[in-house]
Amino acid sequence: MNSLLIALALAPAAAFVGPAPAAAPTAVQGKADLEALANANPDFLGSTLGFWDPLGASNLDFWNLGEEGTVGYLRHAEIKHV
Repeated sequence: MNSLLIALALAPAAAFVGPAPAAAPTAVQGKADLEALANANPDFLGSTLGFWDPLGASNLDFWNLGEEGTVGYLRHAEIKHV
């Protein structure tokens, strides 16, 4: 009964939530795409540093996925934890 009352009380709040902004799709397939994306970044760090990978993670092979799979896994984890 309490959960029903809470659900009914919070249901109108969904009307005040705006639509999620559409993000531009960026398909990064490998290290070359990462370098191009970093060098195309117009802000101060992008234009100063460019591609910066101090741990060499873009050259690793996680779980035999290959370079593209590893880059995809790292991008997914980065986006997921932002």
